[in-house]
Amino acid sequence: MTRGGSVYILTNKNHTVLYIGVTSNLFNRISEHRSGVYNTSFTKRYNLELLIYFENFSSIEEAINREKEIKKWSRKKKEKLINRKNPLWNDLSCDISEY
Repeated sequence: MTRGGSVYILTNKNHTVLYIGVTSNLFNRISEHRSGVYNTSFTKRYNLELLIYFENFSSIEEAINREKEIKKWSRKKKEKLINRKNPLWNDLSCDISEY
């Protein structure tokens, strides 16, 4: 059985920090980031709660490969990726569902 995955980008309210992550359940993972489940995490330390970009994949392996690719990019290239889908950098949390 193949399990899908998502790669996502979070930022803070001032858009000064970007975090790229990968997960098999985007809804739950964003909920974990926002509730601060992991007190010492990078996202908690920098108040990264705005979901500004995500891509879904049919397998977790594809999502992991994409995450590795994006993490190597410059900040400018990451911003271009975000701007193509979300030019106002709005929170896209409402675009994901629990299932």
